[in-house]
Amino acid sequence: MTDRSQSFDLDAALLDPASNFETPEALLARADINDETKIELLRRWEYDARELEVEQEESMRSHDDDLLQRIHKVLHALGVSLDLESGPPTKQSGLSASALRKD
Repeated sequence: MTDRSQSFDLDAALLDPASNFETPEALLARADINDETKIELLRRWEYDARELEVEQEESMRSHDDDLLQRIHKVLHALGVSLDLESGPPTKQSGLSASALRKD
């Protein structure tokens, strides 16, 4: 996991944000990452969190139930409006880039 004092590998973070940042709030606190990059990382993290929900539903494994709420809260703190109605027709859903609008 990275913290504020460490640099990070953007390519690795884009593949697995949760392995590179302890929490969505920790990502938000990083002053060395611009808002556009934070938003993209959070969008990918949100998709991963939805996949975990589906996995839990199918296998009864536990996960962080409020992670999606926390990701949405951090996106809101970055001034992003979420269009949750126009997601893809999958169990995972996920936020498309077009579902995120900067206020």
